[in-house]
Amino acid sequence: MGSGSFSASSFASYSVDNGRTYDTATNRITSDYRYTSTKLNEGLNPRCFDVRECVNSDEHPNTIPVILALDVTGSMGTACEETAKALGTIVANLYENIPDVEFCIMGIGDLEYDDAPIQMSQFESDVRIAKALDDLYMEHGGGGNDYESYTAAWYMGLKHTKLDCFDKQGRKGIIITMGDEPINPILYKSGIKSFTKDTPESDIKTVDLYDMVTEKFDVYHIAIDDRSSSYRYYKSEIKKSIPEKMKPNYKISTVQELGKTILDCINNSVNGTTNDVPNEVTENGEIKW
Repeated sequence: MGSGSFSASSFASYSVDNGRTYDTATNRITSDYRYTSTKLNEGLNPRCFDVRECVNSDEHPNTIPVILALDVTGSMGTACEETAKALGTIVANLYENIPDVEFCIMGIGDLEYDDAPIQMSQFESDVRIAKALDDLYMEHGGGGNDYESYTAAWYMGLKHTKLDCFDKQGRKGIIITMGDEPINPILYKSGIKSFTKDTPESDIKTVDLYDMVTEKFDVYHIAIDDRSSSYRYYKSEIKKSIPEKMKPNYKISTVQELGKTILDCINNSVNGTTNDVPNEVTENGEIKW
């Protein structure tokens, strides 16, 4: 997968064809956006595939695979809708400087409570990225364990992707998870067995999985600070849940700034640069933890 190139005009046409209004000046959907899927799309079902491939081609010889994993539990609907509305800006801005980016869209819930806590698209480089976002099932689930299974995206990236950039060129891909609750401390083997074709022998601690996945991916987590999200309730616990080595890649973003924050994460991984200001700093300019 991954043929073709995303353009603002193709996203505008796709949006209008699907009954949405679109501002060509800002490359954004301006009408209300609603996720309409009422069940897991089989094309995103991890029981129905072995790997998602990001393969180099004459058209895209230096692919940069980006897994964008959205929290699809109850309090995150606004942020997911904003991501879909801002997709034109995000991808169009990326392609001005990084033409070989390919996006895999994921939906992440709670493996202990939800019916569809792992959803994963192909890697795409054209308007099919928008289609993958539309296909997400916004389950609005989650449970009473005070975290979501964000590390399922790390696991799927590690175990179920084939990346030419990594295998042939020694370059890492990028995983960006976004949500409003703490990161799960453990990925239970029972959940992996329930929602994939895998049969792991043991649970996987988050700190151990982070060490494994960062051999293959740069990993970022964006906490969504919005009045409709649970971020302010979980703020201190989210910080505690971030692995020590991951702290430089932990970001806090409002819904309105989410597109820019995603761009900053990708820029940081590809170029080693970012326009971001540290989330919280002391008077001496050091990041507070």
